[in-house]
Amino acid sequence: MTTYFSDKSFKFLRGLARNNDKTWFAAHKADYEAHVRQPFLQLITDLQPDLAAVSGHFRADPRTQGGSLFRIYRDARFSNDKSPYKSWQGARLFHERRREVPAPSFYVHLQPGESFVGAGVWHPEPPTQRRIRQFIVDNPGSWKAAAHDPKLRRRFEFETSEMLVRPPRGFPADFEYIDDLKHRNWVFWRTLGDDTMTGPRLRQTIAKDLATLGPFVDYLCAALDLEF
Repeated sequence: MTTYFSDKSFKFLRGLARNNDKTWFAAHKADYEAHVRQPFLQLITDLQPDLAAVSGHFRADPRTQGGSLFRIYRDARFSNDKSPYKSWQGARLFHERRREVPAPSFYVHLQPGESFVGAGVWHPEPPTQRRIRQFIVDNPGSWKAAAHDPKLRRRFEFETSEMLVRPPRGFPADFEYIDDLKHRNWVFWRTLGDDTMTGPRLRQTIAKDLATLGPFVDYLCAALDLEF
């Protein structure tokens, strides 16, 4: 079994959170490469067969440019926070058609005390939100099977941070899953402890999570006319 991250990975990210400036990052860039970036790229590579077993249309892409791994550099142009770096590292296992149409994705997040794995549609545009809501109304039975499966609910949380206060306009208020229609994001996620992230079974753990999340992502793909 392979170990990807270590205490040195978290040490670097904690240090970056405290010293978020270009001088500190330049002095510690070798640590970033050795303990965060390269191990994450290896994890992405090793997850390829596990993801392929869930869906042949999603990609774990280890390319350093345009692949699954998010850049650690922040785009601070439109933010009051001008910190140049993210204090975390994340990877999106994306649908092959993500550049053509809105699509769900799987996601792995590395951050001291806040690592997690999840999947779904995050911050979709209003037309995409409406499309998903309408699909849930039109297909409630398969929504129940995909999003209310006890196996899924025991292991993952349904993200609820940005819900509407009232039912969305144009949808029946007495619909069985009306609370699910109030979501702006349709995402299931669960925390991964630091010991899991640094342990020898990280890949196996994430592989199991991808498989558990698969039917939910499959449903979202159907809602958006995407292959799964």
